[in-house]
Amino acid sequence: MYIATVKFLIIASLPESILKFRRMLIIALQDRGFDVHVASPGLISESADYKELLSLGVVPHSIRLSRRGLNPFIDIRAMVDLLTLLIHLRPDYVLSYTIKPVIYGTLCAWLVGVRHRISMITGLGIVFTKGSNENINRLTRGLIKRLYSMAFKLSSKIIFQNNDDRKLVVKLGILKDQRCTTVVNGSGVDLCEFAESKATKRHNFLIISRLIVSKGIREFINAARIIKESDPSVIFTVVGWLDEGKDSIGDDELSGWIEEGLINYLGVLKDVRPAIMECSVYVLPSYREGTPRSVLEAMAIGRPIITTDAPGCRETVDGSNGYLVPVGDVDALVSAMRKFLDDPNLIDVMSLRSLEIVRKKYDVNIVNKDLLKCMDIL
Repeated sequence: MYIATVKFLIIASLPESILKFRRMLIIALQDRGFDVHVASPGLISESADYKELLSLGVVPHSIRLSRRGLNPFIDIRAMVDLLTLLIHLRPDYVLSYTIKPVIYGTLCAWLVGVRHRISMITGLGIVFTKGSNENINRLTRGLIKRLYSMAFKLSSKIIFQNNDDRKLVVKLGILKDQRCTTVVNGSGVDLCEFAESKATKRHNFLIISRLIVSKGIREFINAARIIKESDPSVIFTVVGWLDEGKDSIGDDELSGWIEEGLINYLGVLKDVRPAIMECSVYVLPSYREGTPRSVLEAMAIGRPIITTDAPGCRETVDGSNGYLVPVGDVDALVSAMRKFLDDPNLIDVMSLRSLEIVRKKYDVNIVNKDLLKCMDIL
């Protein structure tokens, strides 16, 4: 007797994000009998991500999707790829995350007649970020808002990673009906993979991020410059990569920071755990997030946090495990850093509190259980 399998398709804009952020969700779906497929650009048979997904029992599909820009010809090509895949695959569930997969993935899933069309908002992006969108014209912002509005209307479920994002799209009139929405605590973090480690005695402030303006990398650098004038022994470590787009830091600017001796630049790391273990305090002066995964990883290892009083960031710090600073405020960032320099005992105290918070609120197994419930799987 033939028993039809239930197919679950995940659409993403970066293949590495599937393995980094959705691995445990994939395993949870497989444990419940789902046949899991993923679609993303760059998933060719020679790639390491493709091979690793296959080893997990996942079926990878490559699509021609450009995550930046609004070239209509390139985006139409992406929609053709998605429609072709969906018609062939006929999935029962489609989960899309990041802006273009949400917009085009949801539209194509609706056109094909997929019943469960789930949009996950892991952050609203630069268009909705104050202080970093000067180069985005009004026409582009208006178009993206209309596309989001269309995708939300066609979604059977919309999952936000913080309540500020949900409130904003309601305020802007992008989301009319909140009944199909829910908020979860980010993507969660695997507490077995990111296990507790004693903080180093050296003063080492770490940021892990794409090197773009909206992550607060310039504020981090300016704070380093100020602190090093009075205490050159303090280490400022940067892990990340130069991205594309108008918001990106240039190679010349990065080289200048390195030559000036401001930062210990480690580049891109496949495994960030050693870098977190070597730091004393984790810093992310971002302008806006969904829920910052790097912060959760640092909390799971047991590090105090300095981040901004901004959507997605403020939820990770309650005053007992670190400090919140205003977006773009270098003086406030320096002041928060100096509190740890002046009283190193704060590091041990706040490290313990970070561990308590992440175990209670951000354990990936807890988050995935919430996700499965809101997708009507549990």
